Amino acid sequence: MFVLVNLKTYPCDPVAVAEAVRDVNEDTDARVAVAPQATHIERVAETGAETWAQHVDPIEHGSNTGHTIAESVADAGAIGTLINHSEQRRKLADIDGAVQAAQRADLETVVCANNPAQIGAAAALGPDAVAVEPPALIGTGTPVSQADPDIVEDAVEAAENVDSDVSVLCGAGISTGDDVVAAGDLGAEGVLLASGVAKADDPQAALEDLVEPL
Repeated sequence: MFVLVNLKTYPCDPVAVAEAVRDVNEDTDARVAVAPQATHIERVAETGAETWAQHVDPIEHGSNTGHTIAESVADAGAIGTLINHSEQRRKLADIDGAVQAAQRADLETVVCANNPAQIGAAAALGPDAVAVEPPALIGTGTPVSQADPDIVEDAVEAAENVDSDVSVLCGAGISTGDDVVAAGDLGAEGVLLASGVAKADDPQAALEDLVEPL
């Protein structure tokens, strides 16, 4: 299972969370990674934790003030990037361009989507993985695997029907090891979460709880 922790813009210590990710990753069969803010990528990567970007834009080097270019996050130490998170939605053409930009910089890609139909469309763009995240459940502590398990199973089927090489993650409300196990039982190969770790008093303990049943 792949456990990807998105720190969003929460007021946590990204280095401390990264150190927890690194330490837990060394003691589990799961793959654990962290996605800090763009300005923190280099410091986080220096801890040895697997580091991802939260977003890249569909651009090349040039006149792109205020944008995030894939090569820059790769140079800073990221090995992958989220694309089209519910809090950073993009049109399909821009998602396609961002996937291509990430591939140009040798970054792994996880494209987020709201529902199985969008998962199918995202899978057709050739990312490494897609993540189904119903926006209404994000940050609620109620996992999609519990609130509506059919969404996860249908997302897995939708991706499989388009490209069997594209992995499916699920997110929204993931906060415990039982949530991770339930996601796997429904066919997901990983989970995307944020507040369950980023807002925890003890991020390492939260991570250990997540991977303990695996």
